[in-house]
Amino acid sequence: MKRAWRGRRGEAPSGSPRIFFAARSILSQRRLLLKGLYMRPRPLAAAILIITVALIFSFTAPPPSVFGAATARQDQGTIRVGVSLVNLYATVRDKRKAIVADLKQEDFHIYEDDKEQKVAFFSREKTLPLTLGLLIDTSGSERYALGYEQDAASRFLGEVLKQKDEAFVITFDTDVDMLADWTSDLGELNRAIRRAQINAPGVGGPVTPGPFPTSGSGGTNFYDAVYLACHDKMATETGRKALIILTDAEDNGSKLRLKDAIEAAQRADTVVHMLLVFDPRYGADSRGAGELASETGGRLIDVHSEKKIQDAFDQISDELRSEYVLGYYPTNDKRDGSYRKIRVEVTDKDDKVLTRKGYYAPSN
Repeated sequence: MKRAWRGRRGEAPSGSPRIFFAARSILSQRRLLLKGLYMRPRPLAAAILIITVALIFSFTAPPPSVFGAATARQDQGTIRVGVSLVNLYATVRDKRKAIVADLKQEDFHIYEDDKEQKVAFFSREKTLPLTLGLLIDTSGSERYALGYEQDAASRFLGEVLKQKDEAFVITFDTDVDMLADWTSDLGELNRAIRRAQINAPGVGGPVTPGPFPTSGSGGTNFYDAVYLACHDKMATETGRKALIILTDAEDNGSKLRLKDAIEAAQRADTVVHMLLVFDPRYGADSRGAGELASETGGRLIDVHSEKKIQDAFDQISDELRSEYVLGYYPTNDKRDGSYRKIRVEVTDKDDKVLTRKGYYAPSN
């Protein structure tokens, strides 16, 4: 039996569906508690604590998210507190589309709103924990592809997830269902993938109503699913975050729009990889899928057969384990909530950098 989506309450764009409370896994609750700074140290102790932690992290840890608490940095002997670090996860491919894995910090150039920024953090660390969301389209148009999608997805998670990594599984059609919450248990994830079933009239039983009204259209809630996965699941996580979505990207039932899904992914600092799986008789929205992937630093891969879906997952797997970690302190330090465009280039102009195209600045 599918479990209808139940997310936490949160601010949503006007006209968006209501988001419900749900019981979270113990692990998710612990993470939320750990991220809340409930201690209130005295001013002097707090200052010492912030500076000490910042200095330690500058040598030993990956960059924090731009949405995290105030960070500190050391610039020409001066400690500056309150400047947010913008972190990027980038993959570089040469003109033959082979991954370039031997670049150095000086090979990268970061621009924010066309102004070059100083690279403050660089790493080729391949063992950073990965937070992964798998979204599977179970609308009627995917009825002939679901079987090999499940096989390829199970194999992919088995190869990609390491000891400290976690994932969840969501299906979407006329509603959005969470089949597995955050877990590193491959057995649980595989069982969730196998529970996915087509939800359409005349296929796999009657249509199951969900929390999102579709005005009787029986449409696919693709944008709603992406929004909820990013806003309710990814936004409270830190580190490397990615969604892998298997779909034809056709949406004819969501209450939200494509731009809302993209914004949710950008605000959650989540890369979206699109595996475009479709039946030629039904078509696909390659433009929308490409925009969602491109704006968040992900890839769009067309899939037309069982072999190609295996190849597509292999490509995504290679990229997830071959990312450069970059960080910079923006020269524009206004906390105005505005959208900032990012462009990353490397010394060799034939190489192509794949990373997110922007972020939303923190606001007061």
